[in-house]
Parts: sequence; structure tokens; C-alpha cells
Amino acid sequence: MSTTLGTLEDLPLDYRAALGRLSLAPLWPMMRNVLPHGAPQPVSRAHLWRFEAVRPLLLEAGDLTPVEKAERRVLVLTDPGRGEGAMQATSVIYVGLQLLKPGETAPAHRHTPSAARIIVEGEGAYTVVDGEKCPMHRGDLVLTPGGAWHDHGHSGTEPVIWLDALDLPLFVYLEGSYAEEAPLQAPRNRPDASEAEYLSAGLVPARRPWVSKPNRYPMLRYPWSRTEAALSRLGAFAAPGEAVELDYVNPETGESCLPTLGFTAMMLRPGETLTPPLRSSSAVFHVVSGRGESVVNGERFAWGPADTFSAPVFSAVTHRAEGGEPAFLIRIHDRPLQERLGYFEERPRP
Repeated sequence: MSTTLGTLEDLPLDYRAALGRLSLAPLWPMMRNVLPHGAPQPVSRAHLWRFEAVRPLLLEAGDLTPVEKAERRVLVLTDPGRGEGAMQATSVIYVGLQLLKPGETAPAHRHTPSAARIIVEGEGAYTVVDGEKCPMHRGDLVLTPGGAWHDHGHSGTEPVIWLDALDLPLFVYLEGSYAEEAPLQAPRNRPDASEAEYLSAGLVPARRPWVSKPNRYPMLRYPWSRTEAALSRLGAFAAPGEAVELDYVNPETGESCLPTLGFTAMMLRPGETLTPPLRSSSAVFHVVSGRGESVVNGERFAWGPADTFSAPVFSAVTHRAEGGEPAFLIRIHDRPLQERLGYFEERPRP
């Protein structure tokens, strides 16, 4: 196998000019840029966004820009590897912090990318998704799948902040990203599915013979109170050093709750250190509660409640919980997309 390939400068100027006139380019000088040997060479860089630093700027945005002028009042968490203004936290994952003030509404729209929200602080806000009203409590995961109408409202007394995660970069790359708007929805007069049909793990509504296939998105809200309780119970029986993790899935099929993005709830027991394998998927970690430290490709991040940090593909990551309490995090990742494309991979740490 050739290790040294020809360069563009090896070619005569008149030949390069002829290629340019026909909108052609030789592959071999660019081959290693797009097909490096052994592993990808990510542009993304690991980064930590401290909530205590972002929060004042987000609240100030609420004073500077009314929601009517913003549609969605969001500060985007920008990957430093891509430069200022990049609407990516990793190659496929867009993440932003959104603010809704008391009495405000964010208009109904739907878009081709899929989205999910992790509630960071505040009470009284809700999201209506295709007519289903989902209350928003700290740590809850609320889905707004691609093509689903959704709007937000706030009947509480204090600002509400949540973390948005979308596969937006994928749709932008595919030139398939767009949105449509509509009037606010009239919510159905009933609890959301997490409080009715899917209240208990392992139980789903009885099958009806005329239903040919399960609903793609039967459950839109995953309450944090139940997730934390399940992690704590699992952690009580897990062996030392064994990862205490639970995936958010479609309760009807067991598949990831969104087609391209995965969400995994994690618990680090007090003083515990975890060293996961190298993964081909990128990740964004959001801290629901607790304190600790993570090392990503040699860069050390000390984190606390509501902080968010990223890890590019094949990152060497080590997590450690600090203090006498467990730490709870949610990992957002693109493993479902990679599995659908047939190339997700884990490698042992060297």
C-alpha cells in the first residue's frame, strides 16, 4: 500500500488549469484528507460549557431580544474546532440552551431534523407535541421528532431553561433542513403518555389486531424522577467499576427513541472512576446533578450541575465522581445513526 501519494504541485500548471475549467479535481492529493488510515481525524474538539458562565448571558438575551423576535431564544454551544458561529457541538450533534420567560410562548413549528430537550432549571413550562402536552421538570427528556408540530408555553413564575439537542448538522449537510410554522396547538385534555400508557417499564397497551405496526414515537416525555430512581436501583447491584447506564428507548420496539441520536442516562457512584472504551460515536454529556471530573483526550474538565461537555469520535474518556454524592449525567450521542449506516465501533483502550 502506498504511503506517499502524489501532490497537486506535482502536476503541471496547464494540466491543473484544464481540470479547473471542467470542474474536475484529482483524487490522490486529497485522498488522505477524506480517507485517513486506521481512524478518523476529527475536526471537533472537546469542550466544557459551564452553566454558571452561560446562564447570565442567556438571561440577558431574554432582556435584549423578545421571544417574538427570536422564535426560539437560544445560545448555541459552538464546537471550538469549527470556529466562531459553528452550529455544531460535534459533527452531527447541535446543542443549545433555550430560555422561556414566564408568560411567554414559542410559536408552533415543525422541521425535518429531530430534536430532544433536557430540562435544566425552572418549573411551569411545557411543550405541546402533536397535541400532547408534556410538562417540563428538571432532568426530563422531551422528544420533538422530525415532522412533529411543537410549541412551548410557560405558566410559571421564574425563567425556564432547557438544553436542545438536534441532528440539525446532518440535515444541513444533506440540504434537507427546513421548517414550517402554524398557530399554537390545542392540547388534548389528558396526561402525556409517560403518565398513562407507559407508566411502568415492561408494560405497554394491549395489542390491537388492526394495528399493523407500533407507533414510531409512542412516548414523548421521559420523566427524570423515574430515570434517577432506576439508575439508583441498578447501581445498588452493579459491580464496582461496572458502568451504571440506561438507554432511552421506544417502549414499543426497544430501539433508540430518535432515529439518529441516542440518549443514555448515567450514574457515577461516589468516588467511582469509569474508563469507557474508545467509541466511533461522538458525544455531548449534560450533568443533571453531582460533581466530578472528566478527562477527554488528555484535557481535564471539572464539572458540576447543569454543565455540558463534548467528546469527539474515538475520544479517550475517563469520568470520576467527586464528593460523597453520586453524579447523574445524560450522554447524547450519534450511535443510532452510525448503527444504521453499519459502522459503529468500540475499541479497547490501549
